[in-house]
Amino acid sequence: MPMIDVYATVGTFKDPKSLARDLAETLMKIEQVPNIPMFRKNTAAFIHDLPDGALSNVDGDGNYVRVQVLTNAGALNRDKQLAVVRQFTDLVAAAAGDPSFTARTWVLLTEAIEGGWGLAGHANTNAELVDAARAQIAELQKGSRVSTSPMATRTTGSASRAFSSTSPRLAGTRLRRLQLALRGRWSSTRRASIGRRASQANSPRRPWCPRC
Repeated sequence: MPMIDVYATVGTFKDPKSLARDLAETLMKIEQVPNIPMFRKNTAAFIHDLPDGALSNVDGDGNYVRVQVLTNAGALNRDKQLAVVRQFTDLVAAAAGDPSFTARTWVLLTEAIEGGWGLAGHANTNAELVDAARAQIAELQKGSRVSTSPMATRTTGSASRAFSSTSPRLAGTRLRRLQLALRGRWSSTRRASIGRRASQANSPRRPWCPRC
């Protein structure tokens, strides 16, 4: 559930809200967290307009953009760090309508300390975030067709074990793999069942005989 802050001179972006949404959505995808309200509602970006003259480097240049990304501890491995910086830089340049911003955008990656991620009035640890995500996923799955099948019952237990990790990112990845595997097995079983019924419907039937 990252927080993203973008600082730029006023007028740099024509549509700051679209940029904020694109940044939040991109980071959620890079983190690979489950696509549930808990993460969608709590991954956000803020665009801060600075007045002219409020930004300068040593040479006196002020046409730069600063992006600061705050995530929970351990959310981004090296590959994801590279992806965030590259994709955020491209998004900023596109939103500004100026490709030269790719050379004038600073992206800073920071982490909240363990136990320092505040949500709903509580300072959450990584393990608590995982538990909250697991609880919401279970609630969302209630009443679904897949969750009522015997196979889904076994998968639900597997999903709970997958969330035993202290990393929400890893837990979400494992759950999605289980869900995809479940859908694949269900689809194969369903296709086989439909094929058998079609074969029976096309086969000739013997006339009914009371003595047979």
